[in-house]
Amino acid sequence: MAPKNENLCALVYGPNDLRLEPRPIPEPAFNEVVVEVDSCGICGTDIHFLKDGGFGAQRLIKPIVLGHESAGVVRKVGSQVTNLKVGDRVAIEPAAGCRTCDLCKVGKYNICLDGKHCTTQKHDGNCSNYYAQYADCCFKMPDHMTMEEGALLEPLAVAVYAGRRAQIGLGNKVVIFGAGPIGLVCLIAAKAMGATRTVILDLEHAKHRLEVAKKLGVTGVIGIKKEDSEEDLVKKIHEILGGPADRVLECTGSQPGMRISIKATRNAGRICLVGLGNKDVQLPMVDAISREIDITTCMRYNHDYPAALEIVASGYVDVKPLVSHHFDLSDVHEAFRVASQGEGVKIMIHLVPRDTNNPIPFTD
Repeated sequence: MAPKNENLCALVYGPNDLRLEPRPIPEPAFNEVVVEVDSCGICGTDIHFLKDGGFGAQRLIKPIVLGHESAGVVRKVGSQVTNLKVGDRVAIEPAAGCRTCDLCKVGKYNICLDGKHCTTQKHDGNCSNYYAQYADCCFKMPDHMTMEEGALLEPLAVAVYAGRRAQIGLGNKVVIFGAGPIGLVCLIAAKAMGATRTVILDLEHAKHRLEVAKKLGVTGVIGIKKEDSEEDLVKKIHEILGGPADRVLECTGSQPGMRISIKATRNAGRICLVGLGNKDVQLPMVDAISREIDITTCMRYNHDYPAALEIVASGYVDVKPLVSHHFDLSDVHEAFRVASQGEGVKIMIHLVPRDTNNPIPFTD
């Protein structure tokens, strides 16, 4: 654990070059708070930055701090902040728009080109002892919520947004491709939104993740084998659901997942592409068009933290089973090794001792 006057950060300098280094403790702007980060989950985008130097157009142009699934305690508040005070326990939404562009003005801050989105090539993440964020992007948690649950609101907000984009509703039959952390929270969100029959698919060797899906109440799981054809998988999906899917959440970004999504969906069904994977894909678009299947996408979340917070705080959903590994910040290299190898489900880094949710008060 770092001393209270030190701000240790997990910085990536290049592919497989991760360093734990101190940086100055930030001071809050007039509309910001400084949060002492307690827990930070590792996301697939963090792994892409570490292993590949980025993903898509997001390439490393300077050393950046990783991490964006975090919760902690407010230690300083800006001069104009009224919604939070020192000592409040908060979940940090790591995506914020510039507040002035056309996208922000129509409520699409999640894809604002000049927004403060972490972790991106221009903005540091929050796997650090202290992090400054806009106060309106920090959501106060009730006392009974754990810091880990607060950190898990970030992937859950992704799933809530995906479910909204897919228009999942009461009685829907839903397919989820990928049983990684995002696929599993999509399962949680789909069930919370009213899906009554669900099936989740992943590669056969991901048995531990498919077992987690079973514990979360999925109707059925499919372990994909090398010899399975698209038609085989469509048939298995229909058998579990009792017919074609109403909605699909494709969380792998893979061409096979997208192709099977179209083939397994009913006429006038809806597919939301959630995962970032293959840059270019070949899809059966004549089939999709002739059956009027809606295909939509989602990026990050769009004012979905309040809903994610409410369903966790109320006990309506339980995200705690997703956390499979715990590491102190000093063991950040091992934490990323485990995450990059696909071991477990959600890897959680603890920046303060795990035996308390009320760390030592901040002092200058």
